[in-house]
Amino acid sequence: MNRKAKAALVLALVVVVAMAFRVSWNALRDVAKAIGADGTAATLYPFVVDGLMALALVAALTLTGDARRFALRVLAAYTLASLVLNYVHGLLPELHSESVDWTRLADWDPANWALVLLATSLPVGSIYFGSDLVAKVLHHRPTIELAVQESAQIIANRSTFDLGEQVVEETAPGVEVGSALVPVVEPIEARPLAVAGAAPAPPAAARERVLQSLGFPDTPVPEASRPSRRSTGRVPQAARSSRPTRTEVELLAEARSLTESWPIEKLTGEGIRKALRTSAAKARVVREALKVERERDTAAVAVAG
Repeated sequence: MNRKAKAALVLALVVVVAMAFRVSWNALRDVAKAIGADGTAATLYPFVVDGLMALALVAALTLTGDARRFALRVLAAYTLASLVLNYVHGLLPELHSESVDWTRLADWDPANWALVLLATSLPVGSIYFGSDLVAKVLHHRPTIELAVQESAQIIANRSTFDLGEQVVEETAPGVEVGSALVPVVEPIEARPLAVAGAAPAPPAAARERVLQSLGFPDTPVPEASRPSRRSTGRVPQAARSSRPTRTEVELLAEARSLTESWPIEKLTGEGIRKALRTSAAKARVVREALKVERERDTAAVAVAG
């Protein structure tokens, strides 16, 4: 349906509601006079009853979930009450007179009491239910906004869970120990890390992606919502290690003196790491170098013998 057709439909609805209100207004005014209302109160009485019906209808079109069902119940209750009062007005000819003043709404006393209670409670109910409906409409959050925020949170959580790290191993040039060339592998703490997959998107960027997937136009992310990266300075001298970094040659020389009396079975990477207090990667390199030296010495002794 195009815009002109919708506008014509709304205009027709307004005209029908206005005419229906005028018809109901005459009956509700006479009923208000019958229960003791003065001229001004009787004139305003139809606006209290039928006006709340219009307010409940607008609230039902705006709200969702339990709030919408509450608005529909209010609309149904006041529609039924207006119908009853209009029906009573049609049954009592004496209410049609302009000079009507304080009369009974029914010959049977319980019915008269019930009708008077109904007519007098409608203004009080309009105050309560009308205030509640307006508060619900003012505090209502559109469904699309809730869906965008929930989707953005889900995307951010997924990005965090899917974040992985891949260690890229790089082999440094070998170190010549005697006649053997032993490869030197950088320690794990010195290897660069390559992140597999994208970092978790900030909520603002995730919200922008959700809006685009829902067919909304591109919305620029405000600068204030973009996460700022904290700048880091140089590591203070007090936080740095006071022990100088040893080269592979120095580690090998120190390991020779420490493991001179060790049998070859004891030459393990863990034992050398604990003895030299170095990294596991450097300990493995020293272990291989020591085993090569031991095998070379053993072969030399065998040839000499």
